[in-house]
Amino acid sequence: MTQNETRHRRRGPFRPLTLLASVALALSACGAPSAAPPGQTGTGAAGGDGTKVIIGVGGQTLLTYLPTTLAQELGYYKDEGLNVELQDLQGGSKALTAMIGGSTNVTSGYYEHTIQMQAKNQPIKAFVDMGQSSGLALLVAPKNEGQIKSIADLKGKNVGVTSPGSSTDMFVKFLLAKNGMQQADAAVSAIGAGSSAVAAVEQNQVDAAVMLEPDVSVLAKRLGHDPVVLEDVRTVEGLKEVFDTGSWPSASLYAKTEWLDQNKETAGKLAKAIKRTLEFINGHSGEEIAAKMPEKFAGGDKVLYAKVIEDLKKTISKDGSFTEDGVKAVLKTQQVANPEVGNKDIKLADTYTNEFVK
Repeated sequence: MTQNETRHRRRGPFRPLTLLASVALALSACGAPSAAPPGQTGTGAAGGDGTKVIIGVGGQTLLTYLPTTLAQELGYYKDEGLNVELQDLQGGSKALTAMIGGSTNVTSGYYEHTIQMQAKNQPIKAFVDMGQSSGLALLVAPKNEGQIKSIADLKGKNVGVTSPGSSTDMFVKFLLAKNGMQQADAAVSAIGAGSSAVAAVEQNQVDAAVMLEPDVSVLAKRLGHDPVVLEDVRTVEGLKEVFDTGSWPSASLYAKTEWLDQNKETAGKLAKAIKRTLEFINGHSGEEIAAKMPEKFAGGDKVLYAKVIEDLKKTISKDGSFTEDGVKAVLKTQQVANPEVGNKDIKLADTYTNEFVK
């Protein structure tokens, strides 16, 4: 095994994957956490009085979006006088499309979509940041272990992503470009999140895949060994290696700029609820957080689910604010990975705001 191969196999989130594999024992026992089919209501349906807000989530069981659901479970939306309905749409691009089409008001998705939409002259603005890292890992499917050892080896291969146009898709395109390849060199296929994503990789339906937690840990247990990891930004170290930054705004709440302008009070209440949730996360253990989450998200064992949450807490935003360096890093990624953004004049100040989290 070469030094490069060793680096790929050993790269993990915050602890060795062997530990996270054991953490995933109960998760895999009942299968990966399932997400609702696209367009269906996820965990946290609306009910009761208050201003109605529909939030589309780009994969509700993914830990990167944990604050959105946790705020519901803690009652923080209700505390603000909001009647929030969460819809699990299993992919950032699907959640974005739902909002553009008017079936949702707000999206719990990745900040980079605001840049993409400005390039299309559709003003979208993020108003609370939940994650300082995208939390992505590019893994090799079992059938290709020993065959795919680098990004260059993805040429002619099929890479699984949550959905085309999503942040997982952009990650693939960025890595291809960074390694001197064309976007057409590798195909992408939608595998969703949760049990569908784990099954797709485990059953070799794709050659490689971009996945998030807890799916990565579930896959490790199912395979019986650490999966081969080509690139990993679940840690600050990995983030710096891939994106050359220590902050890369990811999961956020965003909405049409017009909606924000017309619903400032509601947006402020949503931001306050998420900010309180971030404070709860940073002030409580993984076990305490897991105890508040829906039962099905734990895959049958909250103790083990809690350990995965504890690891991933390290990339959760502390106060919901965006940083200038962070948004610039995301723009740079889009300029490389997304031809629709390219060298267009993007006004970053119009893609995010911190006014609601002050």
